[in-house]
Amino acid sequence: MYKKVSTNMNFVDRERETLKFWQENKIFESQLSESAGRQTFTFYDGPPTANGKPHIGHVLTRVIKDMIPRYQWMKGRDVPRKAGWDTHGLPVEIEVEKKLGLDGKEQIEQYGLEPFINECKESVWKYKGMWEDFSGTVGFWADMDNPYVTYDNNFIESEWWALKQIWDKGLLYKGFKIVPYCPRCGTPLSAQEVAQGYKTVKERSAVVRFKVVGEDAYFLAWTTTPWTLPSNLALCMNPDETYC
Repeated sequence: MYKKVSTNMNFVDRERETLKFWQENKIFESQLSESAGRQTFTFYDGPPTANGKPHIGHVLTRVIKDMIPRYQWMKGRDVPRKAGWDTHGLPVEIEVEKKLGLDGKEQIEQYGLEPFINECKESVWKYKGMWEDFSGTVGFWADMDNPYVTYDNNFIESEWWALKQIWDKGLLYKGFKIVPYCPRCGTPLSAQEVAQGYKTVKERSAVVRFKVVGEDAYFLAWTTTPWTLPSNLALCMNPDETYC
């Protein structure tokens, strides 16, 4: 079983040899069958979106997420390793908008919601093969043949069912929160979605001095619309607020 370690340091060839050994001997599948019937350890992995290419940052998260189930399996537990795909979200919709030459919610509605959704479902699998190859290369073991897909009706209805159970137990409450909003898309944005479009830009602005009446002092006012200044007669100030 143990072969002499070659001094040839061709890591890519070694990698391929190891992957071939795993596949031919069904190492991952045998791990699942051996642990059947044991105490279950469930690990919920936030799934990737297959319409974006994997990058170096995904290597770290893939490896860390793989270590935990492996460790629990070695502790004698049954660890289902179900892969999944996140098939919802603005990144998918925006990519399809660019492809179809659409801009914003109104144009999507004119194009037709159902055909637009079908385009999104097709687009989301753009890099699926690349993700599967990448996952295998870094040794991330998961059942890629039977994944859960978030746009599948069974998955959506299971979420509705879970929310209903939580509601029936009185564990949901109504609250209010300020969130970023995109007027073009007509929808609130998550922090991640805001960050995806973040870039440093140069913006023309002006800082104007307003003299304090009867005192040798000035208030500084920053504005991006200096053309409105001729109509400004005074600054509105709140005596109870701290300005900085």
